[in-house]
Amino acid sequence: MRVIVAVTGASGAIYARQCLEKLISAAEVEQIALVVSEKGEQVVQYEDEVLPSSDKIVRYDNNDMFSPIASGSADWDAMVVVPASMGSVGRIASGVSLSLIERTADVMLKERRKLIMVVRETPYSLIHLRNMTTLTEAGAIVIPASPSFYSHPTDIAQATMTVVERVVAHIGITSPHYSFSGK
Repeated sequence: MRVIVAVTGASGAIYARQCLEKLISAAEVEQIALVVSEKGEQVVQYEDEVLPSSDKIVRYDNNDMFSPIASGSADWDAMVVVPASMGSVGRIASGVSLSLIERTADVMLKERRKLIMVVRETPYSLIHLRNMTTLTEAGAIVIPASPSFYSHPTDIAQATMTVVERVVAHIGITSPHYSFSGK
């Protein structure tokens, strides 16, 4: 499986780091294309996160519109935008492709491939909701970066991992994760 990970300028770089770590450790993932926006880089640094490196990861510049991931013929299996800023959500929902992240998301939608948007914003405005609805109608999966607490997380990393585990499951990767069984 080949997965594209895009990091935009929303707060929540921990989600990107954890998602990459999970994908790197997944046996079924053979290659990861990583694209980080300029604002995404700034947020990663500001939030004191470090994105992992691996032989599985090929990094692309967000301005490189000639990158192979910008073409539907490249045949990638899934794309995750994590975290997804509302600016990115709006541009992707509108079909605006001014960057590699936006173009690649557009390709995933037009090719009917899996696109997962891990949105990180609160509260949502009506414009945000309409853009997320548009993306959902176009075939994307919107996963809010809203941790669950059924697993009784004891720190931030455990809480954010509840979101990352859902993302990885929606990509189609088998990975150990919390499963709510009720009381």
